[in-house]
Amino acid sequence: MSLTTNKKKWAAYGGSVLFLFAALIIGISIGSIGIPFSTTVIVLLQEGAGIPLGADIDSVTRNIILDIRLPRVTLALLVGASLAMAGSAFQGFLKNPLADPFTLGVSSGAALGAVIVLFLGLSLPLIGAFTLPFVSVISGFLTLFLVLFFARIVQKNLATETIILAGIIFSSFLGSLMSLLIALTGEELRQIITWLMGSVSMRGWSHVLLMLPFFITGAVILFANSRELNAMVFGEETAKTLGVNTEARKISILLGASLLTGSAVAVSGTIGFVGLVIPHLVRLLFGADHRHHLPLSLLIGGGFLVLTDMAARTLIAPTELPIGVLTAIIGAPVFGLLLLRERKKL
Repeated sequence: MSLTTNKKKWAAYGGSVLFLFAALIIGISIGSIGIPFSTTVIVLLQEGAGIPLGADIDSVTRNIILDIRLPRVTLALLVGASLAMAGSAFQGFLKNPLADPFTLGVSSGAALGAVIVLFLGLSLPLIGAFTLPFVSVISGFLTLFLVLFFARIVQKNLATETIILAGIIFSSFLGSLMSLLIALTGEELRQIITWLMGSVSMRGWSHVLLMLPFFITGAVILFANSRELNAMVFGEETAKTLGVNTEARKISILLGASLLTGSAVAVSGTIGFVGLVIPHLVRLLFGADHRHHLPLSLLIGGGFLVLTDMAARTLIAPTELPIGVLTAIIGAPVFGLLLLRERKKL
């Protein structure tokens, strides 16, 4: 690897880490009660790193930072990172920049599973509190399996356009099932509708801990398959000639992406465009090598959703906007501009 390439790589990681750190500090500091950035940094260093900075911060400010805003910001980071990495994996796997958890129907499948849990008040034996993310992940993975199965029936060679069209069909169908459940819902109606629009409001450390095992497992699976994703970009036959066990790797990649999507949907509802726009933006800025594309998507996707959540709770305060609404408002035109830029190059 040349010195210039090394510098570019470290610059990409350095810039992404700084962006995420700045997003975290801004997300914690800005709100109905403003907190100076320096105070936020001091409290986090004192509590997280155990650095005695000698600053006297009152208990109310500490509680706001550590017990209210930090868990919310952490959850937004995990959700944004999960959706961005899942989008990166799906786009690399299908060799199509339009692929993401939403267009492939995975988000809708995971959301339907979560709505069923909320609607019926399910709590599975042995799993208990993990019922919601577990059912979400399973239903998301099953939806993806059905999408691929249907696409294979339509076209044997599984063209990416066919898979995406099949995903849109399933997404629409599952959306209608969710609407049916909402129509049958009584007192839980407002809770389910608010959840479906996407939010990390009123979530605490319990939701972070609920999502964390799925996030870590899904991320590790995708990182372990980053080289195989690079090979699959050139086609399945090429990947086989390079010694890739494509069938096993396909299942691993789809499982990892489904774990990330399902757990994110379970704790935050359906949030669109993060998994579509962020991987595309990272690819334009830093290249398509998945060894770096996945971690950079994690950092930038996490920071993006932290800032979006901050905007959602402050733009028209005290009313809070659903994050899913803001990501669509921001993501749709941004993706349109990116698409126009790509087409002009052709």
